[in-house]
Amino acid sequence: RLKDRQGDQTYALNRFGDEVNRLFGVMNNQLYAHPYLAGDAYTIADMISYPWAVLWESQGQDINEFKHVKRWIDELGERPAVQKGMAVGSEFAMDLDNMSEEEQAKLRKLLYNQRARPAPDA
Repeated sequence: RLKDRQGDQTYALNRFGDEVNRLFGVMNNQLYAHPYLAGDAYTIADMISYPWAVLWESQGQDINEFKHVKRWIDELGERPAVQKGMAVGSEFAMDLDNMSEEEQAKLRKLLYNQRARPAPDA
């Protein structure tokens, strides 16, 4: 993966993993009391959180620690509109493990060290 070529990222990975775990805990507590993140109705909060939450495994989380989040993920994953939305763009997925070093270098150039450019003067 690209992250493997960026030096020691132990601190960043641990910090990210701990923050993800904390956020799953916040979600779990909310979903303990309500069927959805914003209460009793399916809302944009669920729509924008679901694609992130389903990546629990790649984020180093044990979904069994968060049984209410697991229930919510399973329930939302059964919704036809969610399935349709999650399929959008799948034809553009890249297998980074099968990319040449040259292709990975081009991708790294696009993804890293991007800085804001100042707006032109009026």
